[in-house]
Amino acid sequence: MLPLNYWIVVACTAFVVVAAVTVHYEGLRIMSDKIRPAIGGERPMIVLEILWLMLLHITEIWLFAFTYYALISVGGFGQFDGVAVLGFLDCVYFSATVFTTLGFGDIVPSGPIRFVTGTEAVAGLTLITWSASYTFIEMGKTWHERGE
Repeated sequence: MLPLNYWIVVACTAFVVVAAVTVHYEGLRIMSDKIRPAIGGERPMIVLEILWLMLLHITEIWLFAFTYYALISVGGFGQFDGVAVLGFLDCVYFSATVFTTLGFGDIVPSGPIRFVTGTEAVAGLTLITWSASYTFIEMGKTWHERGE
């Protein structure tokens, strides 16, 4: 049986994944239902969609960063090796490298918090590919309307 601190990390991880997926879904829905119809012209729309998607991903990265920071600040859930004094922006940086699966390796998690890291990589990959699919479909609609 896993110790309690591991179960808390699993629960926090589940919560942040659900939050990130919800942010992404609602963000795409707002783009499709509200913003897209209000914007005229295809070029501004595509640029706005890309910027909107980047904002969604940054928000999701910050959600994971807050989770790391909260768990490490409370204590007993692990730590990050490679940082002398851990600040919130260090967690944002680490989260961005994990979310994008870039993984520099200059900051290394240890302890139960590693579960968040592995799950964030899968979530980030999934959300980024979801954005790519959304962009492909929306650009296809725009180009189809022009007859290209």
